[in-house]
Amino acid sequence: MYQIVVCNCPDNDIAKTIANHLVSEKLAACVNILPTMTSVYQWQDEIHCDEEVMLLIKTKASAFSELEQNIIKLHPYDVVEIVALNIQQGNELYLNWINNTVKN
Repeated sequence: MYQIVVCNCPDNDIAKTIANHLVSEKLAACVNILPTMTSVYQWQDEIHCDEEVMLLIKTKASAFSELEQNIIKLHPYDVVEIVALNIQQGNELYLNWINNTVKN
């Protein structure tokens, strides 16, 4: 099974560091870094409005645990948004590429 994992980062430098690490360690076939967006959320009983950068990580479900632990090690947030969405269907050639690129 294949997944898209979503992870928000505080800035582009951290996003690039995490993306490069995940791809070089073969935990992700591809990571898209989406441009700055505004996130509104509640944290410690306060409403925050911060700029963040989103990662869209293409991987295999079997790699999720190791991928998650690597993100947590590199990420500055106390609670890191790491959400996996299963890919139900996709281009067979693209999914095969993910399968052949990700190590798990």
